[in-house]
Amino acid sequence: MVFSSTLFLFWFLPVVLIGYYLCGKNAKNYWLLLASLFFYSWGEPKYVLLMFTLIVINYICGLLLARDHNRYLLCATVIFNLGILGYFKYFNFLMETVNAVLSLIGGQSVSLNQIALPIGISFFTFQIMSYVIDVYRGTVPPQKSLAKLALYISLFPQLIAGPIVRYSDVAAQIDERNVTLGGIYTGAVRFMIGLSKKVLLSNQMAAIADAAFIQSDPPALLAWMGAVAYALQIYFDFSGYSDMAIGLGKLFGFDFLENFNYPYISSSVKEFWRRWHISLSSWFRDYLYIPLGGSHCSREKTYRNLLIVFSMTGLWHGASWNFVVWGLWHGAFLILERVLGNRFRMPKWLGHIYTMLVVLIGWVFFRADTLGQAAVYLRSMAGNPLEGALYSLSHLDREKVFFFALSLIFCLPAGKWINSRLGETSRSFAQTARDTALAAVFFVTILYVVSSGFNPFIYFRF
Repeated sequence: MVFSSTLFLFWFLPVVLIGYYLCGKNAKNYWLLLASLFFYSWGEPKYVLLMFTLIVINYICGLLLARDHNRYLLCATVIFNLGILGYFKYFNFLMETVNAVLSLIGGQSVSLNQIALPIGISFFTFQIMSYVIDVYRGTVPPQKSLAKLALYISLFPQLIAGPIVRYSDVAAQIDERNVTLGGIYTGAVRFMIGLSKKVLLSNQMAAIADAAFIQSDPPALLAWMGAVAYALQIYFDFSGYSDMAIGLGKLFGFDFLENFNYPYISSSVKEFWRRWHISLSSWFRDYLYIPLGGSHCSREKTYRNLLIVFSMTGLWHGASWNFVVWGLWHGAFLILERVLGNRFRMPKWLGHIYTMLVVLIGWVFFRADTLGQAAVYLRSMAGNPLEGALYSLSHLDREKVFFFALSLIFCLPAGKWINSRLGETSRSFAQTARDTALAAVFFVTILYVVSSGFNPFIYFRF
């Protein structure tokens, strides 16, 4: 079940909201827990037991770690969680790599059944690990209610594709939270904005990106169009989901932290990672980079730590060498920026161009199916943009050009600028203008939802 489906919008969400608002205070968490388990079981019925098993084991380990801060128990718990994630997400990749090596040396390949990847396992596994690690560190007290811990892990707004919510950020809200009319309005607005991002912008950019990446050797202009379209697609897809998750959270009284902050205005790769998928980058910072020594060690070890973190960041996104290269690509430029430091300061506009080139080339590795395909695609981008220009432009119609232009505008802080201009007018006029525009956009979005088929979010596969 996806947020941008008629099933979710017109059946699941209204029923859950009505039931939640009618429930007594003590029953609200149980209602949300049942709704969340139903939501997950709709697409992954056989993996609900897996998720619940992880919850129970980590619940017990959390209680034990609070009583006795045993480092070996923590290591065993983390290894167990990573083992489950590794089996389902990386076993196929490992065996494919082994078979590739065996074929090179003339050995006989190993034949094994493919293991299906449970939706959202990367997200809820990282949330579980942050809980037990924080309990061990004494940052948070252990949750003594199994139902409340299960709600934290399985809460449906952010279960499938984040943001990665830490227990410390919502522990108090799980125990007690308030739903106000202002919160409901803010949450509904945020949800509608996220839905519009996904349906009107991301899905339209996907058509352009697919038309370019499906070709074995696209013309240069089409290759650039595809790379830019994919950069816009993945941004509006993932930030749209995060907006919807944050909005849904507010409808139930939860306040989730922001996950994106206009990453495409960055003037360095370091700044990009402060603005892109904030919950993941901060997770790796606090639970891997700093424990490795972070920046408080020798220069060589700092570089090592960055490469480890970003190779893991790549692997977290997918079981493929493409993702590893994508992570190392970003890690390499972070190291380069540290090496140059204050010795080389480029103008902000030039830094923005440099950053976008690094990010766009990185997205090619992320989007391509294989490293070979990525190499061919990058070679196409380096070609003459005039060759095949008419053919490239033929992939654009008026609708795609319109949404391409909107995507380029709204990946920048255009919304903030419009709000600031409206703020200079009367308060009632500004509010009416915003609500009218949002209602019109939401109406068009619903028309696209009803007329479209199944369109899952990119990060569902992670």
